[in-house]
Amino acid sequence: MTTKVNWDLMGIATSVACAIHCALLPLVLSSLPLFGINIIHNLFFEWGMIALAFLVGAYSLFHGLIKHHRSIIPILVFSAGFAFLLLKQVYHQYQSWLLVPAVTLIIVAHYYNYRLCHKSKCSSAHHKH
Repeated sequence: MTTKVNWDLMGIATSVACAIHCALLPLVLSSLPLFGINIIHNLFFEWGMIALAFLVGAYSLFHGLIKHHRSIIPILVFSAGFAFLLLKQVYHQYQSWLLVPAVTLIIVAHYYNYRLCHKSKCSSAHHKH
């Protein structure tokens, strides 16, 4: 039995999860430190989310490039989004301003890759792994 994984959808989901973590968690879960739980400013958790987004994104986009559409545009858009994501980690005072273009560009890259893969003649292979 073959399991189908949509890596672009997975990339979008990790980007959205990262955005939720960065934008909403401080507002909604500000009481967690009272219980000894700190995922709001936990560098391990933040860098883990960034690494997960990178690994899923890189796999998905390079797979699409090599196996399906040969367009580097999704990788360039993803790279720009990822640059904003890394800048957010360096310039904490601007993290809200940097998060929006980061997540937007990463999601657009995955969506565009997904569309290109489905336009290719071997689009069904994009989901089998």
